[in-house]
Amino acid sequence: MERTSASPLILIVEDERRIARLIELELVHEGFSVMLAGDGITGERMAREQEVDLILLDWMLPGMDGIAVCQAIRKKKNVPIILLTAKDTTSDKVAGLDAGADDYITKPFETEELLARIRAALRKGRHREELRIADLLIFPEERRAFRAQQEVELTTREFDLLHFLAKNVDKVVSRDAILETVWGYDFEGETNVVDVYIRYVRLKVDEPFTTPLIHTIRGVGYVLRSS
Repeated sequence: MERTSASPLILIVEDERRIARLIELELVHEGFSVMLAGDGITGERMAREQEVDLILLDWMLPGMDGIAVCQAIRKKKNVPIILLTAKDTTSDKVAGLDAGADDYITKPFETEELLARIRAALRKGRHREELRIADLLIFPEERRAFRAQQEVELTTREFDLLHFLAKNVDKVVSRDAILETVWGYDFEGETNVVDVYIRYVRLKVDEPFTTPLIHTIRGVGYVLRSS
C-alpha cells in the first residue's frame, strides 16, 4: 500500500500471512500507510530502499531471521524497529534489543498495546538526530558511526571530535574551536592534542576508504567535506 498524504509508512516483515494481514487492517484503520514483506531478505531490501517511518519485524523469518535483518538495517538507517515474536525470555529480549531493536512485543499481543508502542516509537524517532555526510553516517544518541556501511570503532574523544566536525560539515573549524567544544574551555593541555586526535580519527574514518573526508586547512584548522 502506498503512503497516503503525510501518514506514517510502516513496513511489516512477517511470514505468517494471516497475522500480517490483521496487523495491516488495524494500521490502515488507524490512518497508517503499510507495506508488507513475507521474508527476511525482502524485508531488509525494502527497508533499505524505501523511506519507511517504522518497521514491525518478526523474529522467525525464512531466508534471514529478524535479528540478522535488524542488524543489517541498523548499519544503514536509524528507523524505529519493533520486534514481534513468541520468544519471551529475558535473554531473548536482551538479544533483540542488543541487535538494535527499539522495542519488543511478544505474541500473542493486544492490538491496543501494539498501537501504543508504535505511537511511542514514532514520537521518539522524530527526535533522533542522524548525520549523513557522503557515505559517513553518525547516530549521536547511540554514539555510533558508520563509513560505507561498516561500523567505525571510536573512543569517546574520537567520537566527540568527529561529531563536532560533522555538525559543521563543509565549514573550516579552528583548533581553538575544537579544543573549546571537545575538550572544554578549561583544558590546560598541549594544543597539539587536536592534531593528534585528528590523526587518530583519520586512521579509522579515512584511511581504510578511497575518498578522504577530513581535510587540513593550513594555518586555520580542519574541515569535514561532504564531497
